[in-house]
Amino acid sequence: MGGGLSVLRGEETPDYSMEIQLKVELQVEDIIATAQAAGRAILQIYNSEASTWEVQMKSDASPLTRADREANAIICQALQNISPHIPIISEENKLTPHAVRQKFQYYWLVDPLDGTKEFLKRNGQFTVNIALMCGTAPVMGVVDVPCQGKTYWAVKGKGAWLRSAEGQRRIQAADFAFEDKGLKIVASSSHLNKETEEFIALFQSPELVQVGSSLKLLMVAEGAAHIYPRLAPTCEWDIAAADIIVREAGGAEELVKEAAVVYNKEDVLNPYFVVFGKRKAPISTGSS
Repeated sequence: MGGGLSVLRGEETPDYSMEIQLKVELQVEDIIATAQAAGRAILQIYNSEASTWEVQMKSDASPLTRADREANAIICQALQNISPHIPIISEENKLTPHAVRQKFQYYWLVDPLDGTKEFLKRNGQFTVNIALMCGTAPVMGVVDVPCQGKTYWAVKGKGAWLRSAEGQRRIQAADFAFEDKGLKIVASSSHLNKETEEFIALFQSPELVQVGSSLKLLMVAEGAAHIYPRLAPTCEWDIAAADIIVREAGGAEELVKEAAVVYNKEDVLNPYFVVFGKRKAPISTGSS
């Protein structure tokens, strides 16, 4: 009789791998409550003296405030309590290496304060964005608009919704054709560049509206605008939550090359894209 470990060699080595599947039911109400809690914290700081905002500049020259940090802490803690097994990617957290996150089946994608520049301008055009991602696409999105008292949300296959003091209602993108006159085109208040102006000039007598943050996508989702061209840089967390809201409202978000927007890329910067409402099929002029 002897002790110790026996060493298995070659074909004798067994396969010790195993597959684990976790099942959890997520309540969208919990995510709405989380976004609204972060929105209330942001508003409290927004309505205080600007000298208390603790503004810093990040390495990419974008601003960071106490409101960004506090909202991020609220969201991350809540999501960890709701779904401790689902990882979180947030603009204000250190980015997980792609070699790790490319293996994520589900993950949260968060921008705790989208539109920090608008926050600093005190124009109210900022949002709280929380998306649940599955692979390379969002399957749930919640966007809170603190200064408007509105929360938009969508779940894949269940439509897009708006909640406000008046109640809750389903929202739909507006029908349009490219040939229509007076289309409402919404663009960034900070990135109206030459490429965007040239794109807008392709339409007949368009009406231009400029706003900040993911509000532009929400305007398309609820039919307040027909088209949103984004021919300037954005990151995945800027658009993911509002992306599924647009899609569930009947609209579409496409790359300029007419390919779908995808997420969890090695580089989290998005290619240029255009968001459309419900495009009408072109009228056939062929003879029968």
